[in-house]
Amino acid sequence: MKELIGVEQLQKIFPDHRGGEVRAVDGVTFRCHAGEVFGLLGLNGAGKTTTLRMLSTVLTPTGGTAVLNGHDIRENPTAVRESIGFLSGTTGLYHRLTPREILQFFGEFHGLRGGRLAARVGQVLGTFGIDRYADQRVEKLSTGMKQKANIGRAIVHDPPILILDEPTSGLDVLAASTTMEFVERCRDERKCVLFSTHIMSEAERLCDRIAIIHEGTIRAAGTLEELREATGEHYLEDVFRKVVAEETPR
Repeated sequence: MKELIGVEQLQKIFPDHRGGEVRAVDGVTFRCHAGEVFGLLGLNGAGKTTTLRMLSTVLTPTGGTAVLNGHDIRENPTAVRESIGFLSGTTGLYHRLTPREILQFFGEFHGLRGGRLAARVGQVLGTFGIDRYADQRVEKLSTGMKQKANIGRAIVHDPPILILDEPTSGLDVLAASTTMEFVERCRDERKCVLFSTHIMSEAERLCDRIAIIHEGTIRAAGTLEELREATGEHYLEDVFRKVVAEETPR
């Protein structure tokens, strides 16, 4: 399989209020391939969001690096951004614009024009069922509909790599199901999806391989079957708890 994300000894250190340092990410290494959904699981503060932000070039690494679609995040961040669709829990929308206007804006930002832009915007609106609300201002939409528009913003340019940080956050059951079906379709289209979630059933359904990050480092990684074999647990929630418990001092 073609490697689209290669992360090597990625590190991010922040200063703390006492003059010391916090190693939010400390030597993270993994690979993701075309046609693969790679899950990144971790507790709040484990370092997964910081990792995803470095891969998206929002944050600059303290050490190590990563190559996405052949482009180094340090040496060519512009090309990296052109190759990815990034969705974060803190990604905002322009509340006075409509979903259609937002998709058009970001599509133009990525070089789409004319009929190609109109077709792609219409396709994204239809995929996520935003058609009925496409011309309502975002500030009047429900949380779930805003999240759908946010996902659409991230993928309107049809990138080969998707970095999704808890993409079903705030969605109801049907909307979350639509999002997961979209991720599965991306896999079928040979895209590379880096998928972060707190919902273990989503990871079990979607992820071809899973890495568990804890206190800034990868503590376990592999297919679900490999993780089950390594821990002696069947359900992913129990696998996760065992990995984290074994690595957390009592």
